[in-house]
Amino acid sequence: MTMNDGREIIILGSGSTAFAAALRAQAKGARPVMIEKSVLGGTCINWGCIPSKTLIHAALFRRQAELGERLGLGTRSELLPDFPLLDAHKFAVVNELRQSKYLNVLKTVPDLRLIKGNAVFLAADALKVGEQILKGDRFLIATGGYPRIPAIPGLERVPYLTSKSALLLKELPVSLTIIGGGVIALELGQMFLRLGVPVTVLEHGDSLLPAVEAEPAQALRETLEAEGMRIVTGVAVCSVSPHQGGVRVDARVGDEPAHFDSKQLLLAVGTSPASNGIGLEQAGVELDARGFVKVDRELRTSAPGIWAAGDVTGGMQIATVGAREGIAAIDNMLDEGCRCALDYQSIPMAIFTDPEVGTVGYTEEGARQAGFQVISHAIPASAIPKSHVTGALSGAVKIVAEEGSGRILGVHLCLHRGADIINEAALAIRCGMTVAQLAETIHVYPSMGEGLRLCAQGFRRDLERLSCCAE
Repeated sequence: MTMNDGREIIILGSGSTAFAAALRAQAKGARPVMIEKSVLGGTCINWGCIPSKTLIHAALFRRQAELGERLGLGTRSELLPDFPLLDAHKFAVVNELRQSKYLNVLKTVPDLRLIKGNAVFLAADALKVGEQILKGDRFLIATGGYPRIPAIPGLERVPYLTSKSALLLKELPVSLTIIGGGVIALELGQMFLRLGVPVTVLEHGDSLLPAVEAEPAQALRETLEAEGMRIVTGVAVCSVSPHQGGVRVDARVGDEPAHFDSKQLLLAVGTSPASNGIGLEQAGVELDARGFVKVDRELRTSAPGIWAAGDVTGGMQIATVGAREGIAAIDNMLDEGCRCALDYQSIPMAIFTDPEVGTVGYTEEGARQAGFQVISHAIPASAIPKSHVTGALSGAVKIVAEEGSGRILGVHLCLHRGADIINEAALAIRCGMTVAQLAETIHVYPSMGEGLRLCAQGFRRDLERLSCCAE
């Protein structure tokens, strides 16, 4: 039995949330202990952000080669991808970052300890890992999540992929049906499409990306359909079954029956929390109806001495957010007067399609529900001079602001390099900038980032009456 002297902090998990928390604890003079039953580094580094974005970026090269061929650059886009070579590159990237960002850190940071095994709470102040019992008064649950498997009749009779297993494939699918129209569905769907796989996306709702403003979401849909992706919305999946060596999805689209056939099926309908089987009921930790750990704004659970952060809490399921939540939880553990909490309205997120979707702050409807009087303006990507240079004419920029003051409340965009551009918008919101101030900020010309200034100018000026470099 290991007794805690007050300086030990026990962390369940070893992903980006857990690691950031552990390093913060060590820097503040505590002794962090991470407990991990699987691979060090969690989802992001092993079968999430890093492998997916590596393949997505590689698929972009293929798309650019096709576009270059149209401009007379003499490329040979008809050649099939060498997927084993691409897969080896993906694993090399994953292994390098796992080694440099996790394994090497574990070896070189004093007082940072890793225990391999499955942790199960026995009470709010004790848990068991194998035959070892750890007692303490400061715990952090950072166990993350895993792909949600919906209850679809017939699913037990067909092979299917998840966001995890899809990134472990050793050969490309012949054809692919994706159930879901959210972030993972569109990122992986476009990736496979660009690698030569026919892709059909089935979304239950009326539009893709229901949490994203309509203008950028619709712009992305138009782009994906123009590339050849089949997108069907308003789909109620009834069942799945084996069909001619592949999978058939039986559904209703509106009031009409329909079926969709492909060799493989990918489920991309969200994330479930890794909260089962770790004894949270014995510890007195409350869960919500979906199984996510309930926390207050300072990341405390319902059990004294236990905090939670990252995907297991069901908030913004982004690696950087989880890491910052882990840091805030540690600060609150070690300083009762800290009352540290994140300002989620200034945190940007991106969807790594092409064009990329970026969003930060309130949506238009969300701002109204929060009590603001709202004004908004949107422009198409084609209003940005750089889009004509690159040929990336698809997309949109939308700014949501407070009426009267003009304070920027939210920015939502679908643009080439949108994941980079949204960072400027996040800074503008964090600093309390107004639409007028953004409109007066000189940007590099020509650049896609200029779209923020142009959209801000559009609140009061007719963009068609401006010259290319007019301020």
